[in-house]
Amino acid sequence: MTTTVETTPVETSPVESTPAALRRAAQTWPEREAIADVQPGQDTRWTWSQLLYEVRRFAAGLVARGVEPGDRVVIWAPNTRHWVVAALGVQFAGATMVPANTRYIGSETLEIVQRTNAVAAVVAGTFLGSERIADLVDAAGGTGAAEGPLAGATTLRTIVRVPLDGGDTVAAGAGAAGGVDVLDFDALRALATDDLLARADARADAVTGDDVADILFTSGTTGKSKGVVALHRQTVAGSRAWGSNNGLTDRDGYLIVNPFFHSFGYKAGFLACVLFGVTIVPLSVYSTTETMRLIHDERVTILTGAPTIFQTLLDDPTRGDYDLSSLRVAVTGASVVPVVLIERMQSDLGLETVITAYGQTETMGFITTTRTGDDDVTVSTTCGRPYPGMEIRIGEHGEILTRGEMVMQGYLDDPENTAKTIDPDGWLHTGDVGEIDADGNLRITDRLKDMYINGGFNVYPAEIEQTLARLDGVVESAVIGVPDDRMGEVGKAFIVRREGSTLTEQDVLDFCREHLANFKRPRTVEFVESLPRNASGKVLKTELR
Repeated sequence: MTTTVETTPVETSPVESTPAALRRAAQTWPEREAIADVQPGQDTRWTWSQLLYEVRRFAAGLVARGVEPGDRVVIWAPNTRHWVVAALGVQFAGATMVPANTRYIGSETLEIVQRTNAVAAVVAGTFLGSERIADLVDAAGGTGAAEGPLAGATTLRTIVRVPLDGGDTVAAGAGAAGGVDVLDFDALRALATDDLLARADARADAVTGDDVADILFTSGTTGKSKGVVALHRQTVAGSRAWGSNNGLTDRDGYLIVNPFFHSFGYKAGFLACVLFGVTIVPLSVYSTTETMRLIHDERVTILTGAPTIFQTLLDDPTRGDYDLSSLRVAVTGASVVPVVLIERMQSDLGLETVITAYGQTETMGFITTTRTGDDDVTVSTTCGRPYPGMEIRIGEHGEILTRGEMVMQGYLDDPENTAKTIDPDGWLHTGDVGEIDADGNLRITDRLKDMYINGGFNVYPAEIEQTLARLDGVVESAVIGVPDDRMGEVGKAFIVRREGSTLTEQDVLDFCREHLANFKRPRTVEFVESLPRNASGKVLKTELR
């Protein structure tokens, strides 16, 4: 029998916007540590009052650069303190924050900039061997614009460069790329004057729960990505519910390995820390060694991630060299979680609480969750009960429907798909199939969509299939997810070649490397004479699996 122990919300005097949340954190815990950015190449610790100071200066810099309330600002950078300052600074200035996946190539990020009509972008310098600003310029090449290809292809006026190691800065603090002004991160902050700070404060005063906080992009089953528009009150409500459920307090330290561009690292990550006074410990590139070092050195209490994160920690032969006993809460999901993994997380890592949850970008990342006190089988085999403020039911064909205060405002510039996804009664159609047990726990049994999950990242085959359709020699293709011990699932492409084509598996993989982010690329290719179809012509991916 399931025993449910409800946690008592720690947050009081609820706020409805991120500027209000940050100001309250600085007032409530002024001298407590807000951020410990002590990963390789970074060594900075800020209190909550210092974080507010940094965010105000960044917001004032944006005001100086002409960013207006409601403008969109893209962030394309890894997990560091700069991301937190930029995101909160954009919102403090009344603008809308638009994250871009750090694994995207230049053309994918350029598309987000263009679709949102972003006026500014915060971009990493050199990251994972790639100069990101140069990638953007290259992706915009060939426009023929006299003022530069990037300026000609976008509404960008400013790029703020995030230095990720010593010396990785813009010469003299400013420059240009593709006709767009480039400022070093500190150079933007240096623009702040007393007058601009006052104007930034006035912008923050004016932000309400009904203003747009962020637009997160998630691929759809049609292959075209959708921008999920979220209001401040929706975003904050989700973070509040997540933090309350997991019992976050100002005594906690949260190692955030989930990328900030994803709702798991943002709304169930650093924003929850702002609401509950938790120290943010960012990690830009996951490694088991660095994760264990940070837990050991920083006495981290909260760790979240896909099951593969915890599996690699448990299996690391050097785990005994680190003291991981400070960990008390782990939150996982985004994949099947074996019961034995839950048991090992508790016995081998000494975790008091292991939580699994279910959500979508369209719901701020929050639909259902298990609770403290749920048994291992419930945690492993179900997604728990709805978060406060959310409800679920099973609709036609077993589809999971949800509605509540965390449901998105809609898709960016896409009323047709918004209407298809959210019905007139406010129920959001998730596209997943499931059942609800006698205790109210949700169990996902299948997917209406063909999505699979690679290392915690959702992958939508239709997007890959559309890309493969541009490769000479491909008549048609079908992509599925196949099991993988390390990544959970990886892509496999079935391809019908044009008659006489000499296309090889390596040709396909090389093409994908040029046009798709790493997590989207198929790992294997099988050439077939035809694809299995039903009477209406739909490809039967169940047969391919």
